[in-house]
Amino acid sequence: MSPDLKKIIPEKLYEASVLIASNKQHKAEKLLREYLFENPLDVNAMKLLADIGIRQRAYFDAGNLLTRALDIEPEYDEARLSYANLLHARQLPFESLKQIEILLEKNPKNIHYLNLKAVNLAQANKHAEALKLFREIKKGFNSKILNNGQFYLQFGHTLRANGDVKEAIEAYLEAIKCKEGYGEAYWGLANLKTYKFSQTDFERIKRLLNDKNCKRHDYFHLLFSLGKAEEDRGNFKNSIAAYMKGNQVKSKEVLWNVDEFAHECKKIKSFFTREFFEKFKNVGSDLSDPIFVVGLPRSGSTLIEQILSSHSLIEGTTEHQNIIALSRKISKKRKSSDKSHYPSGILNIKKDEFKKMGQAYINNTLDQRNTSKPYFIDKMPNNFFHIGLIHLILPNAKIIDARRNPMDCCFSNYKQLFGSGQGFTYSLNRIANYYIEYIELMNHWDKVFPGKVHRVIYEDMVKDTENEIEKLIKFCGFEIEDGCFEFYKNKRAVRTPSSEQVRQPIYSKGIGYWKNFEEWLTPLKEILEKYG
Repeated sequence: MSPDLKKIIPEKLYEASVLIASNKQHKAEKLLREYLFENPLDVNAMKLLADIGIRQRAYFDAGNLLTRALDIEPEYDEARLSYANLLHARQLPFESLKQIEILLEKNPKNIHYLNLKAVNLAQANKHAEALKLFREIKKGFNSKILNNGQFYLQFGHTLRANGDVKEAIEAYLEAIKCKEGYGEAYWGLANLKTYKFSQTDFERIKRLLNDKNCKRHDYFHLLFSLGKAEEDRGNFKNSIAAYMKGNQVKSKEVLWNVDEFAHECKKIKSFFTREFFEKFKNVGSDLSDPIFVVGLPRSGSTLIEQILSSHSLIEGTTEHQNIIALSRKISKKRKSSDKSHYPSGILNIKKDEFKKMGQAYINNTLDQRNTSKPYFIDKMPNNFFHIGLIHLILPNAKIIDARRNPMDCCFSNYKQLFGSGQGFTYSLNRIANYYIEYIELMNHWDKVFPGKVHRVIYEDMVKDTENEIEKLIKFCGFEIEDGCFEFYKNKRAVRTPSSEQVRQPIYSKGIGYWKNFEEWLTPLKEILEKYG
């Protein structure tokens, strides 16, 4: 904030603003809470405290502060914009779009509002609408106003999801022109998988990494980009060195605790037993619309989704947050430090509510549907943790477990920089233990309800594609269609890192790829071999 603001806002708010700008969040939070205790209707203080909450990912509390501020002062546009951004961060694009439309009614030419609308449309699986708006923004604003790397980055992501790879590359390169050292844009190029960095790009990335002014966020994106560039050149020693350093930096930003996750898995296995489901038989919705594809990322789940969505009755949508959101609601956790009441909180829910929950899940996904096909895919990989909850509220839903050679799968995750979450991927120890817990939990589900989950092994799909596709389609209860065997012709938007691979016929070059890096993957190999 400008020093001039000291003259027009309360001294404590100015002081809090200075503390926030100096990255002294805890001191600012304490000061703002004290101020709000004395001035409970000050919307500026609410917004400042909410902004701190957003930085700390305390989204529940931040959301309450912003909605309260907007109730008091509906015309407070800055608070509404913060709320729209918060909803986007929580992956609630339709809720975010409602707030953006209110802002656009007052200021329809605001480039920030329009850009945020396009980003949320893409997140909402409305890629055609998003691309149309991105193109309108690009055409309607001059180059000086559009000198914004973030705009071209998001434009590139949406183009890539839509299969427009050539134009996506142009957008990422434009983002780099706007902002030298833009790590996310370099990773956008690297993450295309089919893009190869030129010698000039290669040297520039190394130079940027040696720049003392390189920001942390750019730094780890550039390290992963360098890892991919070295990998493409066959320099596996240099590649793994870059990946290891990138993971080391990223792991400090995305916390994940091996023991805590093991404890949560143990709670799930102890709660969801055969005896439990005998008591809670037939309490959910009898609808069979969703097909859940679960497993680890980079396990072939996007390929399965592409095959299924090539059927005339099945729509490919996105990785829905709905089941995870429901589990959080049951847990009553407002922030990460709170005690979780999941899954035990299920016992406090009346039996007739489970059917409503199943129906609500279906209803809440309708906005993200783009066709009238009767069935749809929810490809949230982490839902393997919630199969018990899924079976409780939607007992007729089909569940497919995507599985791949553990070394290939774990290493593929290790060298993948994810947009958000997936904190378990940023160390070899983390991912090895996560994989083991995943296998143990899937074994548990197989014992509790045998035959409920259909397993697709990636290597089997590669070796015996036609037979595996037939088994997959039959498990889901559909007749075989030729389109399922020509899945690579499917033109739907794909937002995952596998978007390029699933637009071509199945190939085997990814099998055993980890062996190129074997001498550096000993910690991973030893943990997995010890498990057996």
